[in-house]
Amino acid sequence: MNNIQEKGSESLEVIVTEIMNAYGTELSTLAFSYVKDIEASKDIVQNVFIKCFTHLDEFEGRSSIRTWLYRITINQCKDYLRSYYIKKVFLIGQVKEEITVHSPESITLKKWDEEQVVAQIMNLGKKYREVLILRYIQELEVREIAEILSISNETVKTRIRRGKNKLMPMLKGEFLYD
Repeated sequence: MNNIQEKGSESLEVIVTEIMNAYGTELSTLAFSYVKDIEASKDIVQNVFIKCFTHLDEFEGRSSIRTWLYRITINQCKDYLRSYYIKKVFLIGQVKEEITVHSPESITLKKWDEEQVVAQIMNLGKKYREVLILRYIQELEVREIAEILSISNETVKTRIRRGKNKLMPMLKGEFLYD
């Protein structure tokens, strides 16, 4: 799906549906990593696909569809976080972060450990959280992360290293599974 122009005979709706099926889950995870709110992340991803639908003809193919969608998603998340409403909510202390997943008893200790790591990543500052999520959860390459965030490869590497260094003290003694 790297070249939209090759899909000329297909309708725009079919192409966008294919894109939604291919990237919906990834974009939802990415949006959640920024806003830490499931409903808000769903709204953001919905807006991303609306923008995709309305601007797909403007996609020039200088990057992959995935990279383009990630960039739109990150911009939408940043807009959401900058919005007056969110600032107001944060200022009066009404936002409660809830990122724990209630697990059935059958969840293994290893799964619990993985959840603890994700929870600690979510507590990091945005610039470290975003590179760690893109690198280790979304499994993107450094060059892809650099392109998505519009920063250099070296900056990505530095943020990953610093994020991991900040994470280590937070995780000390948290693990049950070795």
